[in-house]
Amino acid sequence: MSRNSSEIPDDRAGLFEAALPHVVFDGWSDACFTAACADAGIDPALGRVLCPAGARDLAADYHRAGDRAMEARLAEIDLAGLRFRERVVSAVRFRLQAADRELVRKGAALFALPQNAGRGAELIWGTADAIWRALGDTSTDVNWYTKRASLSAVYGSTVLYWLGDESEGYGATWAFLDRRIEDVMRFEKAKADFRASPWAKLFAVPLKGLEAIRAPGPSADDLPGRKD
Repeated sequence: MSRNSSEIPDDRAGLFEAALPHVVFDGWSDACFTAACADAGIDPALGRVLCPAGARDLAADYHRAGDRAMEARLAEIDLAGLRFRERVVSAVRFRLQAADRELVRKGAALFALPQNAGRGAELIWGTADAIWRALGDTSTDVNWYTKRASLSAVYGSTVLYWLGDESEGYGATWAFLDRRIEDVMRFEKAKADFRASPWAKLFAVPLKGLEAIRAPGPSADDLPGRKD
């Protein structure tokens, strides 16, 4: 991933850049955060004002920087020339290719901790949301949820596979991703078939209640619990 911090708040950008060299050795930890403050010439007390959760905030910044790098790559290609499943596969591949595997490994360890699991789930959901929006998704009904839920599962499992993949060019990871995306496509087809069936009318009213929960124009920052 490019270490460009131009999209990170100015008051945290220096800390972010200073932290990256320490993550490989110390993880996204208090030791990493203290070293970053020292390298950036920032008093640790001020550092905690800028990043109340310390290195965890910087790890979240790194994750979202990867989302932006993926969106930039997608903007450079002609999506119209690809089948839909190829667009989704390309987006996930771009997202992984934008990341440093060791920094992601340290992040996965951090967000696997019980106290951080909710934050990690939000970040993965945000990645799924970024992908769907980049691919032009305009759904505002229950499909908004199901698309992001299914892609979050695909992305999360693919990341875990990728972290342990030693195959040449990560070929095994891309094959794994293809299989998972095929599962999603079958699910989407099943949903379409169900909506076209008479049974769909039985669920129309309950689903409208769910749709009313969220407003049009979703973004990852709209999710409950967002405190970044």
